[in-house]
Amino acid sequence: MKIVAVTGYKPMELSIFKVDDDRIKFIKAAIKKRIIAFIEEGLEWVLTSGQMGVELWTAEVVLELQEMYDIKIGVIPPFENQESRWPEPIKQQYHEISSIADFYQPLYQGDYKGAYQFKAKNKWLVDKSDGCLILIHDEYPGSNRFFYEEAQRTAKDYPIYIITPADLEDVVEEIRMQEPDYWD
Repeated sequence: MKIVAVTGYKPMELSIFKVDDDRIKFIKAAIKKRIIAFIEEGLEWVLTSGQMGVELWTAEVVLELQEMYDIKIGVIPPFENQESRWPEPIKQQYHEISSIADFYQPLYQGDYKGAYQFKAKNKWLVDKSDGCLILIHDEYPGSNRFFYEEAQRTAKDYPIYIITPADLEDVVEEIRMQEPDYWD
């Protein structure tokens, strides 16, 4: 797999309302673990649409990994100014990532016109990637279910990798075990 599309929940779907919420570091650690494994198997590109939450956190992880690995990040939003209604700190994060991404290009010129833009974005990401990584819980899929359904509709050789709540719990435990006081 040379190109992977990554998506997942928006922060509010995870009840995360601050950019410095401690839970973000665990989510980013789980994403990092998976992406490193993909890189070791030949991954070259990570694609996202730059949505707030998992997609922006993924971009941050990839930018951090670029210090050690030859990996690129592509940000392809469904339309221009997707961040216009976002909270200011997340807007700043988006602008920074968009400006330093290896590739940035909105799928549609102009502002939001309709839901078809999100459908086209999901289809484009699936068509242009060799597989996907999604942070999703089957019982509470949230807005990322539309991407997940699009990925499932593709050819059967399109791998769908999932980060589950159990995976996140494992990462939390791994990180806690690294703390010096854990073993006392």
